Amino acid sequence: MPALNPVVAEVTARIVERSRATRADYLRRMDAAAASGVARAKLSCANWAHAFAGQTIADKLTAMGGQQPNVGIVTAYNDMLSAHQPFERFPAVIREAAREVGATAQVAGGTPAMCDGVTQGRPGMELSLFSRDVIAMSTGVALSHDAFDSVIALGVCDKIVPGLFMGSLAFGHLPVIFAPAGPMPSGIPNAEKARVRALYAQNQVDRKTLLESEIGSYHSPGTCTFYGTANSNQMMMELGGLHLPSTAFVHPETGLRDALTAAAAKRAVELARSGEGRMADVVSEKSIVNMIVALLATGGSTNHAIHLVAMARAAGVIIDWTDMDQLSSVTPLLARVYPNGSADVNAFQAAGGVAFVARQLAEAGNIHADVHTVMGPGIHHYFQEPSLVDGELVWRDGVSESLDTDILRPASDPFDREGGLRLVQGDLGRAVIKVSAVKPENRIVEAPAAVFETQEDALQAFKDGKLDRDVIVVLRFQGPKANGMPELHSLSPALGVLQDKGFRVAFVTDGRMSGASGKTPAAIHVSPEALAGGMLARVRDGDIIRLDADSGVLTTVGVDLSTRPAAARTAEHAGGSAWGYGRELFGAFRHVVSTAEEGASICFAGPLGGSTWNDGQPDPNFVDRAVDA
Repeated sequence: MPALNPVVAEVTARIVERSRATRADYLRRMDAAAASGVARAKLSCANWAHAFAGQTIADKLTAMGGQQPNVGIVTAYNDMLSAHQPFERFPAVIREAAREVGATAQVAGGTPAMCDGVTQGRPGMELSLFSRDVIAMSTGVALSHDAFDSVIALGVCDKIVPGLFMGSLAFGHLPVIFAPAGPMPSGIPNAEKARVRALYAQNQVDRKTLLESEIGSYHSPGTCTFYGTANSNQMMMELGGLHLPSTAFVHPETGLRDALTAAAAKRAVELARSGEGRMADVVSEKSIVNMIVALLATGGSTNHAIHLVAMARAAGVIIDWTDMDQLSSVTPLLARVYPNGSADVNAFQAAGGVAFVARQLAEAGNIHADVHTVMGPGIHHYFQEPSLVDGELVWRDGVSESLDTDILRPASDPFDREGGLRLVQGDLGRAVIKVSAVKPENRIVEAPAAVFETQEDALQAFKDGKLDRDVIVVLRFQGPKANGMPELHSLSPALGVLQDKGFRVAFVTDGRMSGASGKTPAAIHVSPEALAGGMLARVRDGDIIRLDADSGVLTTVGVDLSTRPAAARTAEHAGGSAWGYGRELFGAFRHVVSTAEEGASICFAGPLGGSTWNDGQPDPNFVDRAVDA
């Protein structure tokens, strides 16, 4: 492999140094858990009998032998979320595969799995980001039975994979493999879907027409086919070494998908027997950098500017938006997938897919090749693709040249010399902007602000024609402390219409945009948020704001915000985010959640860089049980 890009090397070294204390603390804890011995040795006979009471006679006999691994399955199955509907069958496939190699497998537990497509623009969206940490905790609860030697995590979508990742890292002394379900077949073209949405926003088509279009897009089991957060998750799990290679974009309900699921189970058994591939070693500073670069090189979701920070923190690795911005400056943009292009993920996979991206980034020196993966040492495993030959799963090298250069290009001839995400900052705070879908001529906007507290108010102003001008729409009090930091994708069609009319338009918010953020420049995740003292609370209608993605600037012009009092939320808005749709259950989350740049998480209560290590007597549960229940 060629030498590592010097900027990638520099950023990695900085992350290693910044994370020295927290990473060492995390590895000490994982080493202690590993040294305590295999799970079955720590459980009393009564514990073990409870664990297998509901299993088949054959599985009970295997378990009674006390020598074979038991694979824990953590599933985010439900059948409302199309991407997770296929997981209904996966546990049976995994159990049978484990039996074929003399082991056992059990569903350790389940997690919630919200569909952002259902809650978009609805009050339930205010629980979406917080659900990630609930999923992490649910994963921890599932694995706390301490009856497992390795783990299969079943999840695909937006908050689910980050939550499973974070929760599994608390059990990083075990091997963990993520088994995806794959995308649904292609429906109507994404560009056509966007066109109908824009027409509906202008009252030019009726609801029936819109519904027919949406059903034509989201039509069967599997992941939505645009390149949003769910499919960005899959890219990162591949380049992070936690998938079997090139499994991300194989359709569900196919022989190949079932073979890959079975292979993941058998690999989890192999790793448990060998003692290799524990998650604490797979997830490192280098693999986190690889995940960031994979996201940037493919124009992935802005949501991962938040999720990746929390995911890394769960492994004791501390990253920030400056790291992402500097990596983006040297990461070639290799893919054009909707909303960054017209193709969907199925066309991306057909053009060369993950294996092509992995090879190109490694051979260009943009990612670390010397990483641990669930397939063994080295990123080269992920240059391969699976296929079925006479019913048998075989692996072959992926294509070395793109099969469609309108979708996928080599690092030597990218769509752009820089990646898809940038940091912008100034007197309004720090924010991120996804530029991969924004045309260069639209990346600099200087215009008067139109300030709103709710999506509904902003949309009404659009419908009333009050935004038919050069404007920067400011939507504040949308951060994690204010209301859980909902996605604000419902505004995208309206903002796109204004831009298409020829106006200079941008969006600034302390909330989130969809992982499918589109063509309008949007400075999002502004930190600190308005409710926590951020300067967005001091912006007024008519203030001139300059958003310059090329220079990394987000600032007011001719205004001294420090001389102004901060605006307060209206009582109606504040109260509305505190109750209803389950929001009253999350008051503690809103109170203690960290900033967006710190991952918007409640899972890391200790001070950043502090140690959770206790040098006192070891936990007696780390010691083999001498007393039998």
